[in-house]
Amino acid sequence: METILIVEDDPVMLRGLKDNFEFKGYRVLTAADGEEGLNAALDKKPDLIVLDIMLPKINGYEVCRLIRQENLNMPIIMLTAKGEESDIVLGLNLGADDYVTKPFSIKELLARAAAFLRRSRQTDQDVYEFADYRLDIPARKLTRGAEEIKLSPKEFKLLELFVKKPGRALTRDEILNAVWGYDCFVGPRTIDRFVTTLRNKIEPDPHNPAYIHTIREIGYKFEPPEQSD
Repeated sequence: METILIVEDDPVMLRGLKDNFEFKGYRVLTAADGEEGLNAALDKKPDLIVLDIMLPKINGYEVCRLIRQENLNMPIIMLTAKGEESDIVLGLNLGADDYVTKPFSIKELLARAAAFLRRSRQTDQDVYEFADYRLDIPARKLTRGAEEIKLSPKEFKLLELFVKKPGRALTRDEILNAVWGYDCFVGPRTIDRFVTTLRNKIEPDPHNPAYIHTIREIGYKFEPPEQSD
């Protein structure tokens, strides 16, 4: 039984989230402020955290930062009443995996949580497969069936980042640092251009992407097709 930690100061929402996750078969821990939530995360090490941003004592941004500072890698989905892209980007850059803006669909939140948990069960791999593609990290090779898809070194690093963080909302800053490095002066348009060329090589319809989705004003998210059980 996987454990979900819900950190939310609204008692009605907290109870509703707890009931819905328990109905799906999860063990649920709850916290009503950031300090309590941080202590529960560090002590219990849940499989996934649903974390509100606006919390008493310690806000959600700081809770997220301190969790990642302790090298805990469980998925974190942030809940925010704010629609400002800058607030979302801040949370993602601090280590959150995804965000849901209030008011939200509980079905959508449950589906996102389930997808992250499925992916978390997979250990680090040398080879990643999605759709008809096979990405061999040590061999630095992408194939589709018997055909090799030629990628530039930066395109390969970009796709490697995507496949290693499926479902994760990645900001342009995070992509820049992972693919080009902190000391490289590359702008957002360069990132967008590389995403376009990568889409042209792997997407069935590059103008209507099935795998690499744009998140307006934020960055990108890689959504591989779910494998049937």
